[in-house]
This record gives sequence, structure tokens and C-alpha cells, in this order.
Amino acid sequence: MQAPSRWCRWASLPCPSVREAAFMYSTAVAIFLVILVAALQGSAPPESPFLYRIPLDPEESLELSWNVSYPQEAIFFQLLVKQLKAGVLFGMSDRGELENADLVVLWTDGDTAYFADAWSDQKGQIHLDPQQDYQLLQVERTPEGLALLFKRPFGTCDPKDYLIEDGTVHLVYGILEEPFRSLEAINSSGLRTGLQRVQLLKPNITFPATPSDTYTMDIHAPDIQIPNQVTTYWCYIHELPEGFPRHHIVKYEPIVTKGNEALVHHMEIFQCAPEMDNVPHFNGPCDSKMKPDRLNYCRHVLAAWALGAKAFYYPEEAGIAFGGPGSSRYVRLEVHYHNPLVIEGRRDSSGIRLYYTDKLRRFNAGIMELGLVYTPVMAIPPRETAFVLTGYCTDKCTQLALPPSGIHIFASQLHTHLTGRKVVTVLARDGREWEIVNQDNHYSPHFQEIRMLKKMVSVHRGDVLITSCTYNTEDRELATVGGFGILEEMCVNYVHYYPQTQLELCKSAVNAGFLQKYFHLINRFNNEEVCTCPQVSVSQQFDSVPWNSFNREVLKALYAFAPISMHCNKSSAVRFPGEWNLQPLPKVISTLEEPTPQCPTSQGRSPAGPTIISIGGGKG
Repeated sequence: MQAPSRWCRWASLPCPSVREAAFMYSTAVAIFLVILVAALQGSAPPESPFLYRIPLDPEESLELSWNVSYPQEAIFFQLLVKQLKAGVLFGMSDRGELENADLVVLWTDGDTAYFADAWSDQKGQIHLDPQQDYQLLQVERTPEGLALLFKRPFGTCDPKDYLIEDGTVHLVYGILEEPFRSLEAINSSGLRTGLQRVQLLKPNITFPATPSDTYTMDIHAPDIQIPNQVTTYWCYIHELPEGFPRHHIVKYEPIVTKGNEALVHHMEIFQCAPEMDNVPHFNGPCDSKMKPDRLNYCRHVLAAWALGAKAFYYPEEAGIAFGGPGSSRYVRLEVHYHNPLVIEGRRDSSGIRLYYTDKLRRFNAGIMELGLVYTPVMAIPPRETAFVLTGYCTDKCTQLALPPSGIHIFASQLHTHLTGRKVVTVLARDGREWEIVNQDNHYSPHFQEIRMLKKMVSVHRGDVLITSCTYNTEDRELATVGGFGILEEMCVNYVHYYPQTQLELCKSAVNAGFLQKYFHLINRFNNEEVCTCPQVSVSQQFDSVPWNSFNREVLKALYAFAPISMHCNKSSAVRFPGEWNLQPLPKVISTLEEPTPQCPTSQGRSPAGPTIISIGGGKG
């Protein structure tokens, strides 16, 4: 027997069934999306096309494009939502977390659509920002989906907003699957979310045209299957033709297999050491037990690319030499796959295309390592939130190793392992910090690329280059020592410069004898038994340290005043002549001031509340 129809109390109409209600709800949301496109109107987008584009999520349902306007000190964003459901949130945060994030949110309550500048608290709760600094310019339905065009200043002087700087930016996103009665009803913990890292503030420089006499060489993995795990580093050895003569690399660009744009996170090409006349043709995960030890000697960076980066160009007067006498025929490609959805069965042949010429340019470009020597004497105590280690390229080394005309740095690649959070290299001259070579206040070890500098930095004889790294070891129980292992640490800046010199490595570390004095001191004051006998390694000594506040502060003070051992090395790993142990720390009598963000004028800023769109088709 059929059940009698139910009737709604507020009208003489049958109440809908659950299925009917769901259908009506879906229809209402669909109508909302259609009217949203028609109702939202704004000013025209900038005339220039969007230069940069990245997928935000692994399924590529969200795509971000952007332009940078340095005259306006603003970024124009276009967020393409290919399958919009009930809304989307997008923004930036310090390390890619959805808590304490600076957000822009598009959402509906089922009747009305809203677009607003917002922020999330420590629990992921979303709040309206009283200072609306994201300005919505246009909403457009395209064949690919819904495109939101909006802009935001670099800095806003709003404490709830993220300051957009030159380095890495952690972008966050969330998908709203259903309407919310208010913005405050949204919590990021209940959404499908993710993050993407990118350099938003690309340098505003003109790249030279690619010469017509260049050749190309594609170095890529041959149709491998991406492992079904979140993180994979894949290594592949490529051999140059026998008798390959000297050339200059003048440009390189990524080759990413179509469909894998969201999985290929970054790639690097390393040249093997010149003495490596035979390297096994390995093709597999870089952490495989089958990886030959000789691959560890393939560390000379030739090219590096990361998600969001375009082609890399060398200055017209310089190129990086490869091939010919004194150069290994073997190079190692390393591809980092980021596969958070653990997709199976995906094939990939991504790599890097080198553009090179046999018409050698005026200058050979060089790569120099700055920062800390890979040694356990430089260590970070456990459970530290922001511990700083500093390495030096001293005036004594630059005076001896640089040419009279100096060198010109045009690009830089910063590098740490897993605990690195900030990296900066500063040029000091005559005891005063002169200018910043490269800085990343939101550095991520999972996003490393060679970055063109906004302007060349000239380094003269007698200058000092100071590289500092900030580390976070909150999740570690033992000290993290310097070294090659992924659980050890590094602090390096690979600077690209010309003309090439014999100086390939200019780095420092605390004098080992003074570190032993540190171990003796904490034994004396703490009645501890940290063994200082010769048969115990420095790493073992650090493992025995009880990390109380006294021992932490004394180690920090030691690194700040103790003499250093300098590595002022040629490419042959032989040091330049001179005494390099027990060198005093360079004296810096004045430091650069932190730049003060320019607050934009209130003129042209969005309304104090969200942009409202009437579901009935009227103006919001």
C-alpha cells in the first residue's frame, strides 16, 4: 500500500522526499552558479596576458595564473575553478597550514553568493577581515570553468594579511562541497584542502632572445612509472656523446609530460666530477639500495627547475661550459615527484631541455658554493623553533681568489635539508652590510630552484659573503648535525656568476678545537659525562649533551664568537695557499635595516564587507 503524501505546514503543497529535496538543492546551487557569473561585474583585467600559471591541486581542478605589477606593487590573480561546487577558498600562510592563513573566499548560503577577504584562526575557523584588501575585478564563465580575477597589494599593513615577499610563497586552497549559512560557519578542517609552493614575485627583467645557432639536448627519464607514494626522488644517468666538445649552455627549460604537471614538483641536472670517467647507467629511486656510490660524486649543478618557473636564461655575455677536456661525460637528472593522492600507474618522461652553442661567449659562467662546510661540528639542538647557523666567505679568500674586476652574481639557489626555514646571503663591504644577494623568509626544502636575481650583485676583492640559515627542530629528540644525509643539515647558497674563477667553494665552520672546549665546559658546569675522548665522534658527543637552556645558549654563543676554519677551495678541492684555520669571524659594524612595507592607500580598496550577489539576479 502506498504511503500517504506528507504535507508542509507552511503551504498546501506536498513536502518533498529526501531525494526530491536533494535534487532541488543541487538545482538551486547550479542556478546560483549561473546567476553568479551574470551578476558579478567589475573593472576590466590588465591588458597584458598572464605570464605565470600553475595547477594548485593534484587533480588540476584549480588553476592559478598571475601577473606582477611592480609599479602598483600588486599581483593580479586569476583563479580558474574547473568544477565549482559550492565555493572555494584560496590564500597564503607561513608554512602552508590552513590555520592562521590569509584567505579569499567564494561561498554561498544557498540563496546568495559572497566573495570576501578573510582569515583563519588557530583552529581553522574562518573570519571576515574588516580590511578588505583582495579586490574582485571580474567573474567570467569560460569553456574551462569559472574564472575569478582579483588583485592584492604586496603588503597591506593589516596584521591578518600575509606579506608577499621575493622568496617562496606557500599557497593554500580548500573546496567547499556544500553551502554554509555564514562565513564564520566554515572551518578549514572539514574541507578538502592542500598547498602549493611557488615564487610569486618573479623578477621584472628582460630575457635575451634564444640565438638561432643553438642546439638542444633533452635529458629526461625514459618512460618511468611514478611510484605510488607521496614523495619520490628519481635519479637517471645520462651520458654525453663520446668526444663531445666544449659548448656553452645559454638557456634551459622544463619538459613535463602532459597530464603530470601537478606531480612533477622540481628537477635538477648535476654534472659528475671530472675524474668520474665511468658512471653506471642508473635509472631508479635516488634512495634505492641499488644506487651506485659513484652517483654521490655527481653534485655539480648544471640546471634546476621548480614548479611555476619558466625557462632560465644566461646573460648574453656568458654561458655555462660543459663538454670538452676537464669535464665529465656523465650527468645525473633528479626528478622530485609529489604524489599526495598516491596515484598508481602514471607514466612519466619529464626532464630538462638544454639549449647550447659551440659559439662560445665572452665569459664562462661559474657556480660557487657559499655557506657552511658539510661537517658535524655545526649542529642544531633539538626542539628549537628558530636556531641560526652562519657560514662565511671571508675577505681574505675573496682578496686572494677573485679577479681585479670582481665577479657578477646573476642567479642563486638556496639549499638546506628538512629543518631549514629561512636562508639569506648578505654582501658586506668595509665592515658594513652592503646588499642582500638572495633571501627567502619562507624557505622550503621541498621547493628549490635557481632564481634569477632582480639585479646583478657585484662582488669585489676584500668583500665578505655571509650566509645564514634558520632551522626548526621542534620534532627532533637529538641534535641535528651538519652532513650529507637527509636527516643531517646543510646551509648553502649556490651562486651563479661570471667570469668563472678557480674559486668553487668558499665556506666555513667553527674551529673543531673550540667545539671540544665547549664539551669540556658543559661537563664542568653540568656535572655531565659527555665523552671528549678521540674515539668518540662529534655526532656521538652531541647525542650525549643534555639540552638544557644553559647548554643551548653556550652553543649559540660559541658559534657567534669562536674562530672558524675556512674552506677557500679550487674546483680540484685543493685550498688556495694560506693559513685557513683559527680565522677570526669577519667584523660587521653595521647591518641592513629591514625594509618597511608600504601601506597602500585606502582609495580603490574593496568594501568593508563581502561582495554580495543576489540569487534573484539583482545587483549585490
